[in-house]
Amino acid sequence: MEKASRALASARLLLDAGDTDGACNRAYYAMFDAARAALAAAGADDDGFTTKTHSGLISAFSLSFVKTGDIPVELGKALNRVAELRQAGDYTGMQMPKDKADWAVERAAAFIDAIGQLVGKAISPPRPEGHRE
Repeated sequence: MEKASRALASARLLLDAGDTDGACNRAYYAMFDAARAALAAAGADDDGFTTKTHSGLISAFSLSFVKTGDIPVELGKALNRVAELRQAGDYTGMQMPKDKADWAVERAAAFIDAIGQLVGKAISPPRPEGHRE
């Protein structure tokens, strides 16, 4: 999750500097790293194979967290859409419009927040019997 947070901070800096392509790239990798952390915390990628490709990671994340209702569908869709924006910015030579880059960075922040809450719950130590809040 630390890597995801650093990538999000980089995305914000790039966006502020007017580098919309770079902002989309870093926003995607912030989401990618958060998704990897969620899969690792859940033990859903014990062999390391699932996260070797972008499509494999996105697919495993969707099956493990979106389809189960642990992560909202709109955040699952955002992961796919930000991946598309990253590819367009990285490989087509077109300049990413600022509104799309703003959206990507905003969605990355929401995604990381949701994963942070999920991972925090997944790795919390069990409460002793009889413990009250």
